[in-house]
Amino acid sequence: MVQPIRTFRFRRYLSSLLTLALAAGLALLLIASNLSLRDTHYATGWALLGMILFLACYNLRKKLTYPPLLRSATWLQLHLYVAWITLLVFAFHIGFRIPNGIIEVTLATLYITTFTSGVLGIILTRAIPPRLAVRGSEVIYERIPMFRRELRLRAENLMIQSVEKTNATILSDFYTAHLADYFARSRNLRFHLMQSHKPLHNLLSKLTTQDRYLGTEERAIAVELRDLIKTKDALDYHLAMQGILKIWLFIHIPLTYMLIAVAVVHAFLIHVFLG
Repeated sequence: MVQPIRTFRFRRYLSSLLTLALAAGLALLLIASNLSLRDTHYATGWALLGMILFLACYNLRKKLTYPPLLRSATWLQLHLYVAWITLLVFAFHIGFRIPNGIIEVTLATLYITTFTSGVLGIILTRAIPPRLAVRGSEVIYERIPMFRRELRLRAENLMIQSVEKTNATILSDFYTAHLADYFARSRNLRFHLMQSHKPLHNLLSKLTTQDRYLGTEERAIAVELRDLIKTKDALDYHLAMQGILKIWLFIHIPLTYMLIAVAVVHAFLIHVFLG
């Protein structure tokens, strides 16, 4: 297990060094061109548009299983390294100055916003999966409502069994007062985003206070109910954290397409009016 990790880290370091070397070489080439009074705006503009189109292709690659154009992990690494190079090309394209004019300002704003959202995406995709791994097994986001419904039905069946076996309603009354709404829908999303376990601890503490009033059979059912509460909490946690990634994609991808559209308009206007 150690060897694959070392190999992966070595490839990452090597790819990072190659990207830095390519960026340094590109920067020197552009500086030399500017010093020789050559106009690099056309070259950097088309290069930037081409790289952005390449970056947009990663989203299409994730949706296509055929033809097998490299592994998704390889596409992701290329996506990241090319994105960093676009920052350098963009800086040279605008001449390290604040853009002016409606099209230029709009284009620059879209690029900076898209790039920033991409950096945020790197942070999220690195931070969230390890946290999900320690909070239960992997859950597909779209199937979370189904699992939540199953947990609710299991909890309700436990309450029915409790009443039938013990002829007591202590647990069922507690369920109605504190857990019916908890199992019916997603709860405590704000606390999950804050990485807080306070609502779960409070709920389990309330259930523990009922032990003094329970018989042997009811205590056994309460243990099962406690496990269901923990499972539901983990499910809500997955919903909250995966929801962040979903929201990020709904922001980053449309921004990318808007950036491409404005860039194409910008290129068209430049060639029409400036020849």
